[in-house]
Amino acid sequence: MKKRDFLKISGIAAGALIAGCKAAPADPSAGRVKSAVKKGGPLKLSYKPYELQLRHVFTVATNSRTTTPVVLTTLEYDGVKGYGEASMPPYLGESHESVLNFLSKVNMEQFSDPFLKEDILSYIDGVMPGNHAAKASLDIALHDLTGKLLGQPWFRLWGLNPQKAPVTSFTIGIDTADVVKEKTLEAGAFRLLKIKMGRDNDKEMIDTVRSVTDVPVFVDVNQGWKDRNYALEMANYLSERGALFIEQPMPKEQVDDIAWLTERSPLPILADEALQTVQDLLPMKGVYSGINIKLMKCGGMHAAYQMITMARQMGMKILIGCMTETSCAVSAAAQLSPLVDWADLDGNLLISNDVYEGMTVVDGKITLPDRPGIGIIGKKSENL
Repeated sequence: MKKRDFLKISGIAAGALIAGCKAAPADPSAGRVKSAVKKGGPLKLSYKPYELQLRHVFTVATNSRTTTPVVLTTLEYDGVKGYGEASMPPYLGESHESVLNFLSKVNMEQFSDPFLKEDILSYIDGVMPGNHAAKASLDIALHDLTGKLLGQPWFRLWGLNPQKAPVTSFTIGIDTADVVKEKTLEAGAFRLLKIKMGRDNDKEMIDTVRSVTDVPVFVDVNQGWKDRNYALEMANYLSERGALFIEQPMPKEQVDDIAWLTERSPLPILADEALQTVQDLLPMKGVYSGINIKLMKCGGMHAAYQMITMARQMGMKILIGCMTETSCAVSAAAQLSPLVDWADLDGNLLISNDVYEGMTVVDGKITLPDRPGIGIIGKKSENL
């Protein structure tokens, strides 16, 4: 990258971070913050481990699994509770043990004003390095709590139009042709599919899907392609079959090869594993066409808002995604969905033991509930 371009983008980054830190619009909250805070009392944190059960074996280029560990968090203030979640798929390097260890070191009772978001999140970030999913669980709970105290959903506090929420994809994991066909038919209500690739049956995967549906697709390779010429061949192959973009086609360390592919590909190339936090975003310029933002990677809703602002000013496309999660974390991400180009928010649909109700999918489109906070309620069968 030329020095002039770097300085220009650095300036954009600074502006984006400032923009991302702006307070929510004053009109919906002006009269309510004061009444919510004046009662006082400390913030109280509680949490518990939980294990998500997947409906099907979930196979990607690097692993297969049937469960995902999560930790469910609660922040309480003056009798009002906000809910959060940390989801830990294998590649993040977090676990029940690490998240519980992190949360045990957090002292939320030092704060008696939940609206001091900058102070609270700065403190949380400084407790330990890394641990982004654990930090996201607190960020989400804080947003849910403050939204409830204000009586407004976060999409409204950000001034977003819920009608602009995009369709969401439904994920088809790597499997045999018969199973892929079955899963594709089961996803008939969706208007966008995500196809996992990166093993030795890439063309079979897309051709099987195309044998039963012509809906738009995108592919997620999870760093599975190692040769850039093969990656370009596949990009052309996929373009001819109605794909919209390719997510993380090659190992994130192969920066030069990915930049070479991005320059030549007929499809946008998006970063996923290569991108975690807002600090990682600047080097993506010129290497990728766009980015996949996930709350579990970046640390929560506040950081995701900053990344969206910054990526837009860098001219990049944006996909907002999720891990295998309950409706808690998925609904938190969905609050940001009117700001992005594409959404991959189906993590709650892949599990059989969700404990919340929140965002729904109607005719393939994200539908945001008009409930305060992140819009979730506990299922009647669960004691939350």
